[in-house]
Amino acid sequence: MTDVQNRHDGRGIKIQRTGVTGVQLPFSIVDGEQTQRGVAQIRFTVALVDNLRGTHMSRLLEILTDRTRTPLKMSDVEKILLDALDKLSTDFAAITLAFKFFTEKFSPVSQKPSLSAVDCLWSGELARGERMKFTLGLEVPFTSLCPCSKEISDFGAHNQRSLCKVRLTFADADKLDDISITEFVRLIEAQGSAEIFPLLKREDEKFVTEAAYRNPKFVEDILRDTVLTLRHVDNLASFAVECENFESIHAHNAFASHEE
Repeated sequence: MTDVQNRHDGRGIKIQRTGVTGVQLPFSIVDGEQTQRGVAQIRFTVALVDNLRGTHMSRLLEILTDRTRTPLKMSDVEKILLDALDKLSTDFAAITLAFKFFTEKFSPVSQKPSLSAVDCLWSGELARGERMKFTLGLEVPFTSLCPCSKEISDFGAHNQRSLCKVRLTFADADKLDDISITEFVRLIEAQGSAEIFPLLKREDEKFVTEAAYRNPKFVEDILRDTVLTLRHVDNLASFAVECENFESIHAHNAFASHEE
């Protein structure tokens, strides 16, 4: 059959990224000793030389489908990209997998187990002859309690749910399998006034409420504490942090961000 995609294109424009988005496939995600089954939303792209009309997008789906059959580790992202470089005869490939990741939590007093979901992202970029640039993205919720409200009120203080979004880029691709999503979630949620728990009994609710009251933080406090914590993480090449408090007594949210 005629291969229209391989026809010559004379417009002289190399396309930096072309491929597929909105792909949903089941994967078994490996994190340390545990494996979680979930559905990933995928964007998979490659560079296209200036003299070809189109890329072979079906080959990208073939590569992805093959990877659904075995558990997927962070280091496997580079193998996926190497497959793309080879099978699509390109010099650059990139992939993003977004999925829900669940951590097991125990309510602080009753010790009831429950599962807490965070939005997780794996992103890899690979140029031929180089090592992969890998980024881990997380969106971690917790509670924040306003220091100003506590200071000026005779009793009580307003608090709200907050969300910390981080993008972590790692320096050494050979050490990716040493990274723990669960540990990073714990690290980040500890920067709020108090943790969020899916399951709370009355004694747990009392504990969490009082814990937040003893640990008031502005959105700027949360951001700075997160930055200081990430500065001590091994193998981080760069990071970006966004913190947002979904204010309970205002019609707007409070926001702070930082990159380095």
